Formats: sequence, C-alpha cells, structure tokens
Amino acid sequence: MFPADQKPGIAKNIKVIEWLKADLMASTSSLFKAMLSGSEEKLLDALASMVLTCYVLGKRLGINFSRLDLRVEAKLRQGIDDDHEVEKWYKDLSSLLKYFIDKKR
Repeated sequence: MFPADQKPGIAKNIKVIEWLKADLMASTSSLFKAMLSGSEEKLLDALASMVLTCYVLGKRLGINFSRLDLRVEAKLRQGIDDDHEVEKWYKDLSSLLKYFIDKKR
C-alpha cells in the first residue's frame, strides 16, 4: 500500500495529530480555568497555545499556514456580511480583519 520508508512517517504524523488534538483540549481547559482566575497572563498563554496548536494541526493535516490565513480572512468577511452578533455589537470581526490586512503590509 505505502512504500516501506513512508510507514514510519505516516504513523508518526498520526501520533502527532492525536497529540495536537489532546493539546488543543488541554489548552481549552486552561483557557476556562484562566477565565475563572482572572489572570491576564494565563488567558494570553492559553489563547496563544490554542492558536499555535490550530496552525500546527492544520499543517499536519495538509493545510499550509497561508491557506489557513486566507480562510480565516474569508470567515471574517462572511461574519461581517452576515452581521454576526459579535460584529453587530462590538465590531470585533472588522477589527480583526483590519489587523490581518495591516499585518500583511
């Protein structure tokens, strides 16, 4: 089915994907705990871990970083167009989209 030299790579990739899924759940748990504690540092750490893990998980699943960035931007635009509640109430989606666009410059 696969060349012999690819089998360890495939098994390793599956193991890393499973580890990243567990890490994402652990980061989510850390975020909830940080929200209870009110520690901004813990909140930042948990959120950063979640973002990092999502990007690396995407890469392990065959999605490159720039493609993920493009999809995030598309989702932001869609949320703005659909007048998502967060956009309607706080304009957070517009702010994040502006951040993404400005960061590219």
